[in-house]
Amino acid sequence: MLNEQIDITLSISDKWEAEDLVLRNIVKTFDDRRGGIVYAVNDISLTIQKGEFVTLLGPSGCGKTTTLRLIAGFEDPDRGEIILGRKNINNVPAFERNMPMVFQSYALFPHLSVFENIAYGLKVRKIQADIRKNDVEMALQLVNLIGLENRYPGELSGGQQQRVALARAIVLKPKIILFDEPLSNLDAKLRAQTRIEIKRLRQMLGITAVYVTHDQAEALSLSDRIVLMNKGKIEQIGTPEEIYNKPESLFVADFIGNANFLEAVVEDIGEESVVVSLQDRQVKIVKENTCSGLMEGEEVYLIIKPEAVRIGKNADDFKGKISSKFFLGTSMEYEIEFEDSIITSIQPNSGDLDMSIPAGEEISISFNKNYFQILKKD
Repeated sequence: MLNEQIDITLSISDKWEAEDLVLRNIVKTFDDRRGGIVYAVNDISLTIQKGEFVTLLGPSGCGKTTTLRLIAGFEDPDRGEIILGRKNINNVPAFERNMPMVFQSYALFPHLSVFENIAYGLKVRKIQADIRKNDVEMALQLVNLIGLENRYPGELSGGQQQRVALARAIVLKPKIILFDEPLSNLDAKLRAQTRIEIKRLRQMLGITAVYVTHDQAEALSLSDRIVLMNKGKIEQIGTPEEIYNKPESLFVADFIGNANFLEAVVEDIGEESVVVSLQDRQVKIVKENTCSGLMEGEEVYLIIKPEAVRIGKNADDFKGKISSKFFLGTSMEYEIEFEDSIITSIQPNSGDLDMSIPAGEEISISFNKNYFQILKKD
């Protein structure tokens, strides 16, 4: 069965014609209710290489969905170019771009069977019946829906409906697949399962994909690169590891994960490191983990993730007091009074029922200094 599936995959992917997608200085505005202008997308530029999985991530209203709609052809840019395979497609209508979109609402036809839903786009393109049947059967196998082809959407679970929507996109052998928050209507367990399914298909087919979500777990687990957006602009582009571990702005640090912000003062700037004072102690940070333009005496933020904060009883460490705690199953989350602020520490659950430290207790705090980032205050 595995060899058969690989052969099917190759027969489909060989027909695809993936191409680089380039957004160049794209601007999109909308009129607000007071007669003004809102910049939904404000002069963004981005290159997505063929075979790459890129996620547009950000809070509601950041411009990620508008960007996806511009790529799809559902909206027209006010300024800038959308280039696919070195060809400007600004004026190419959506139905000619061969970029199917997988929606969060599935957008299936309730009166058509699974087979008919998947075949719909091929039928519109007037693909002859025998080829259409063969392509649909291959897509059904790729998304593990064999045996369900005669059912109707109302007879399927949410996860199965989303796989039908995915198969409907795959069967068109698209240049790019667009995903508009496709998992947001699923419960937590189904989201995780469908995420695995999308990643498996992506690896098998070498799909070029643009994926929109506000869910960090989806972005971090699926993406080759993440484009983090805020107020119509791109804040940072990087691999999931770069975005998470090396944020370039306070917004990125605060949005990805649950970062701790510690106030510190720059004491010395060397060729390879920067020394800051924290709780009347000096902490040396490697230069690659610091922003540019720092000055001695400047007040800055030391950024560190909760999983890099350890608590214990070491007399030589920093001091704090447990404010509250939350059991999360795989870990215990502690809120700690540290100087004049509250910081968070996440400790893995080792299965020791006595590992929990009660609220109100004085504790020592150690930081994994390799995970410190220095960012300027806004």
